[in-house]
Amino acid sequence: MTELNVVNKTPQKPNNSSQAMPELDMSRIKNVFVVMSGKGGVGKSTVACALAAGLAIRGNHVGLMDCDMHGPSVPAIFGLNPEDLQVIDEKMIPVKPNPNLNLGVISIGLLLPDDDTPVIWRGPAKAGAIRQFFTDVEWGHLDYLIIDLPPGTGDEPLGIMQLLPKNNGAVIVTIPQDIALTSVRKSLTFLQKLDVPLVGIVSNMDGLICPHCDEAIDLYSSGGLEKAAADFGAEILARLPMDPSFSKAQEEGKIVEWMIQASAWTQNFRNVLDIVEAGGRKK
Repeated sequence: MTELNVVNKTPQKPNNSSQAMPELDMSRIKNVFVVMSGKGGVGKSTVACALAAGLAIRGNHVGLMDCDMHGPSVPAIFGLNPEDLQVIDEKMIPVKPNPNLNLGVISIGLLLPDDDTPVIWRGPAKAGAIRQFFTDVEWGHLDYLIIDLPPGTGDEPLGIMQLLPKNNGAVIVTIPQDIALTSVRKSLTFLQKLDVPLVGIVSNMDGLICPHCDEAIDLYSSGGLEKAAADFGAEILARLPMDPSFSKAQEEGKIVEWMIQASAWTQNFRNVLDIVEAGGRKK
């Protein structure tokens, strides 16, 4: 079993001391939002990155914590590399994807030597690493901390939710397909049981923007998303279309540049930014 060594950025043997970990000090962080999904592959990290970048573009001080230990895609979406991460006085310094924005990113992907290196850890080691993302990172003063949760409703999302002394709410990401929507309903129930406020649902890959005529093409038409939202009193915050230009921007690590541009995707995402910027409350 291994855990992080923030000084050398390499795995080390765990500390077996029974001394209790200190309580999290989040006094310098004004707002905390988590982004979650019931299953993987629906674009959860994409939405988390777009949310963090969009808030920073609006002039906010933003931190993005990638807590997906096994599938950390946040560095790639921002075009970051392990050599970008610095450690000063035994504190990790969040990496800035853009020098003109007050946006800092932390991810396990920045602590691995390459993309092919897996994280082969059991639950306690992963929980310890996530806690270090709170205690051993110099986040500074933040208007918003965005936390990209691992998919599902298991040990890690549960542990993070219970660890947070403050939580403005959760944004659930899904695709409008019945198979994925089964997991959405479980995520909604998960939030209810933990008494975590729901900000709303983001429907990703909701239609396809034709690269030739710019018209939207419906890919799914089940109506299951609307029913799930109605059953749980949830708001559908945005319907984000698939856009080849957006896919290219992600692959090139240029999501900040994408969020500055005008498009159907960014226009639809504006409501998510408005509500989160208002603290999770509708304006």
